[in-house]
Amino acid sequence: MTERQRHQLLEILQADARVAAAEAATRLGLAEAEVAAEIERLEAAGVIKAYRAIVDWDKVGGPHIYAFVDVRVKPEPDFGFDAIAKRLALFEEVHSLYLISGRQDLLLVIEGRDYREVALFVAEKLAPMKGVESTATSFVLRKYKLDGQMMLNETETQRLAVAP
Repeated sequence: MTERQRHQLLEILQADARVAAAEAATRLGLAEAEVAAEIERLEAAGVIKAYRAIVDWDKVGGPHIYAFVDVRVKPEPDFGFDAIAKRLALFEEVHSLYLISGRQDLLLVIEGRDYREVALFVAEKLAPMKGVESTATSFVLRKYKLDGQMMLNETETQRLAVAP
């Protein structure tokens, strides 16, 4: 399998993790056994981290709140941002964690059952942590697109008529 085919395979799986190895092989013009073996190799190497469903929790009434928290930290000598980022990543409330450029150092995506739970996490666990200098929290009010998937209903994607 060429590097280009490997990238194409990863794109196929990223778009639809449930695609059968036979279908991916057909799209790539390769043998099913070769594709299946490559998927296993990519999983073992940690390239493929997980397979997930994108769930629209709003449609099933599930309590699911997300917030973006910009965090300014004091990097630790000899470890930089990695040491504090590793500690933050251990919290179950932390859905995603990124080192970013700009005014802040880290961007956390926090997941909770409600606004209060997220606010308590920020106030009681995150803000008092050694090395955390400041936080700024923004709550997600509505999701329009998530991981490349449109989250709007068909009728919501229609443009509204412009009135004078």
